[in-house]
Amino acid sequence: MEDTVSHLKKFQKELSAGTVSLVLLAVLGQSRQPMYGYQIAKRLEEVGEGVLAGKQSALYPVLRNLEGAGLLASEVEPSVSGPPRRYYRITKLGRDVLRDWVDAWSATRDSVDTVLQGGV
Repeated sequence: MEDTVSHLKKFQKELSAGTVSLVLLAVLGQSRQPMYGYQIAKRLEEVGEGVLAGKQSALYPVLRNLEGAGLLASEVEPSVSGPPRRYYRITKLGRDVLRDWVDAWSATRDSVDTVLQGGV
C-alpha cells in the first residue's frame, strides 16, 4: 500500500507541474480584474480541486516565469491591510498562448482518454 501512495504522489506532482501554468493563465484570462497571488490561489481552491492543493507558495515562481515570458503583466499596489500586493493580468500574448495551450491540452486529454478507455 505504501508503494502505491508514493507512486501516486509522484505522479500527481509531475502532472501538476505540467498544468499549473495553464490553469494560472486560464484563471487570469477569465478574470475581469487583475488579481494578486492569494486571490488566484483561492480561486483555484474553489474550482480546481487539487491543482495547487496546499502549495500556494508554488504559485509565485510560476507567476514570475509567466510574467518573464511576457504572458502576464503585474503592478504593485499598496494594501490597506498589510504589505503591498502584486496584481497580475494576462497580456495579449498571454491570451494567444492560452488559446494554443488549451487546444494542446484538449488534444492531449482526448488522446490519453482514448488510450485509457482501450481505444488504442
